[in-house]
Amino acid sequence: MLKKNRRQVPLRTHDGQQSYILLQQGDVPSDLFSVMWVEMAPGSGQQPHQHGPEQAYIIIRGGGRMRVGHEEDEVNEGDIIYVPSNAVHTVQNLGPGPLVYLTVAAPAFNLASLYGTGELSSNPPRVQ
Repeated sequence: MLKKNRRQVPLRTHDGQQSYILLQQGDVPSDLFSVMWVEMAPGSGQQPHQHGPEQAYIIIRGGGRMRVGHEEDEVNEGDIIYVPSNAVHTVQNLGPGPLVYLTVAAPAFNLASLYGTGELSSNPPRVQ
């Protein structure tokens, strides 16, 4: 059994976002999917981007606005958003507190290319 906790995994910090890398290529024999826990500070957001793996965002706490392709909508706690392969997408935290979500990608992300920017650390600060 593989068990991890976000306090013990690599962290990428970039532009008000903290991405805890819970499951990545090489953690298990298959590379069928990867999982990250993301915390976004109020007012922060992703740049529009796209990638080969399809992806799902599961909103754990907070709210914001998400765009997938040409569609845009509010997202809130309990929502799941599907992002097709190669669709341009972005999420913005519009709320007064952190936006927290899980993201699952299939197949697993190649983190060397995905995280070409930002800081990786093993002892992260926390978004409050």
